[in-house]
Amino acid sequence: MSERRRRYGIVVWLSATWLGGLAAAAILAPWLPLDDPSDTHSGVPLSIPTSHNLLGTDQLGRDLLSRVIFGARVSIVVGIAAVLVSSLVGGVIGMVAGYFRRRTETATLFAADVLMAFPTMLLAASIVAFTDSRGLATVVAAIALIYLGPTIRIVRALTLSTASREFVTAARSLGATHARIIRRELMPNVIPTLMSMMIVAMAGAVVAEGGLAYLNLSVAPPTPTWGSMIAAGKDKVSISLYPVIAPGAALFLTVLSLTLIGDAIQKRHSRDLGAI
Repeated sequence: MSERRRRYGIVVWLSATWLGGLAAAAILAPWLPLDDPSDTHSGVPLSIPTSHNLLGTDQLGRDLLSRVIFGARVSIVVGIAAVLVSSLVGGVIGMVAGYFRRRTETATLFAADVLMAFPTMLLAASIVAFTDSRGLATVVAAIALIYLGPTIRIVRALTLSTASREFVTAARSLGATHARIIRRELMPNVIPTLMSMMIVAMAGAVVAEGGLAYLNLSVAPPTPTWGSMIAAGKDKVSISLYPVIAPGAALFLTVLSLTLIGDAIQKRHSRDLGAI
């Protein structure tokens, strides 16, 4: 363990501890000794932290600790699901485009550029508003779409770089099929880099969900989300900062932790490639 700490640094391990603790609390939230996040009788409205309400209460008297933990369930699910969908779909499309080139590559890059031309939050907000649905699946699909274009371009570039290496040329000369080359030669070399980038993308997905929730375009109430909590508390900041600080701090620490871990893994992977 000490060798791993030296390898990644104490900051990365602190980040991993925060994310692990947050994920555990979110998963176990229904069984933890927490107040109902929608219960308006949990405490005095806009109270400071007390022994019963450890983070205070919001403007309706709801326990902020409970709402932050239950709100983490939405952020974690959206962050993981959106990035997995965009990575799976974009990874397949980008790998095919980078390997076969020609018209496939031209059409794919044009589609990716069209997606990337839209302002990301505007595109996601437009999808949610157009479908008139604020379910979890709609939010995941909207955020996955804004990461599809960048994922296609990244995987296509990784595939181009890998496809030009000697072991791929040797596989072709030995008569390996396209499917075998993609499965046995390209994927093992593309996926590790893509996975490290997915962690950083999860940070962006969590921020995107928070932005949609702030605009009242994420999961509908009474389900708490960090963005909706910040939006609801912003009008009362002159009276109490706790309804904004609690979800804001959780959002900040989660995004920072994901970014630090993703950057550390990318740097480690780059050093390993350089040593080969």
